[in-house]
Amino acid sequence: MKWTVLWKTDAESDLAELWVNADDKADVSSAANRIDKQLRKEPLQIGESRADDDRVHFEPPLGVLFTVDPMDCKVFVERVWRIPPHGL
Repeated sequence: MKWTVLWKTDAESDLAELWVNADDKADVSSAANRIDKQLRKEPLQIGESRADDDRVHFEPPLGVLFTVDPMDCKVFVERVWRIPPHGL
């Protein structure tokens, strides 16, 4: 089954700001693309569940908070942020 992934306006704005300020723009772009691809394929199988219907997933250097609407086969990316480099 293929899911529709929708990035909320705030998440899109945050991603754009992260990319503009990144020294590693290619890494940020690649992580965002991997996240999008994974969420289109199997959103209920990636990440970890949180309160209510929230899920969180980490794809370095990014982390995302998302919700899944199984009835409409939609995924909503609510927030995106930069995670610290591994080992810090």
